[in-house]
Amino acid sequence: MFDVIVIGGGIIGLTAAFRLSEAGRKVLILDRKGMAEETSRGNAGAFAFADVEPLASPGVIWKAPFWLMDPLGPLSMPLGHAPKMLPWMWRFWRASRPARHEASTAAQARLMELAKAETDDLFGATGLARHLRRDGAIYLYEGERALKASRGLWDLRARHGVEFETVTGARLAELQPGLHPKYTHGVFIPAWMTLSDPYEVACAIGQAALARGAAFERGEVADLSPNGQGVSLELTDGRRMTAPKVILACGAWSHHLAAKLGDKVPLETERGYNTTLPPGAFDLKRQLVLPQDGYVVTPLSTGIRVGGAVELAGLTRPPDFRRAEILLKKAEGVMPGLKTEGGVQWMGFRPSLPDTLPIIGRAPRAANVVYAFGHGHLGLTQAAATARLLTDVVLGRTPAIDLTPYRPERF
Repeated sequence: MFDVIVIGGGIIGLTAAFRLSEAGRKVLILDRKGMAEETSRGNAGAFAFADVEPLASPGVIWKAPFWLMDPLGPLSMPLGHAPKMLPWMWRFWRASRPARHEASTAAQARLMELAKAETDDLFGATGLARHLRRDGAIYLYEGERALKASRGLWDLRARHGVEFETVTGARLAELQPGLHPKYTHGVFIPAWMTLSDPYEVACAIGQAALARGAAFERGEVADLSPNGQGVSLELTDGRRMTAPKVILACGAWSHHLAAKLGDKVPLETERGYNTTLPPGAFDLKRQLVLPQDGYVVTPLSTGIRVGGAVELAGLTRPPDFRRAEILLKKAEGVMPGLKTEGGVQWMGFRPSLPDTLPIIGRAPRAANVVYAFGHGHLGLTQAAATARLLTDVVLGRTPAIDLTPYRPERF
């Protein structure tokens, strides 16, 4: 008999399973494929604690129509998927209005503060601190005008305690040699962290949970419902399971199971693409962020990962790897010496909610089910904070921060 069943073996579910096992609970992790085999396998590997501004912002609302006109730009949506996106886009627009945006920014900043503290603690507790890289990141801009256009973002981050340095000339070249001369300005965030390899680390956190008594099984949940003893699960292979508590943390697929409990969650899928080049493709010192094109370049132990952008196209449409190819071509223009041969392409599904905040809290109609999904681009960044909050809820403690902004009922 398990105390808690965690549905989802991605970074959110694995980290929660570790913390609950550490607290003495018997935990079962259920995933249809394996540990970190979905979105957590190929993410950019960054802890983006500085990203306090929600994607749902007044500035994005005005830029989005122009981005959508470019099928290979930083934001795209196949025409056939557009009707399905209308309700989500309406909520996104409402969340972008100034008052809502301000409230979401404050909520995001509180979650990021908790994430910073909990991440260091998590990596110490799991013995994985050696995998953290504290090299910082550079946002790159083509000229002073582009930098000035981003001033609102940096002013907002400064108000929330993000430390950064504007760099040009020799200082920029020192931080990252070999950049194309058109990138004349940058913003360096020294506290930005990345991982040696996100897949390896996610699996290691899962193994740390197993070492503390958790169990893992492959299985896909078809249905769940409250019962007198807690929550009943029915798997697609016919198995049935019951546990006093269930955590629903299966990313972009979570809303399908939430619907079984009567909760209509407006979760959509931001499909992200990347290419991981072999080690030695470029002497990359730290992560590079290209905000105007919506992608990042990350040094990993497995090579150099070039990826990002957003494709709103659901869960079933075949991948369009032209997006990975165009990002790689753009990266070649940033780093003229980049060797682009031998790369491995990948596409993952980011679970995205209209206001950019995740859902963390009890299901409205099933108090023994706790939701933890919808982190968008920030699953790795916010995993440790989410695990702390889930542990607080499951153990009946007062949560480390107020969960009201992340409640499922807000939609």
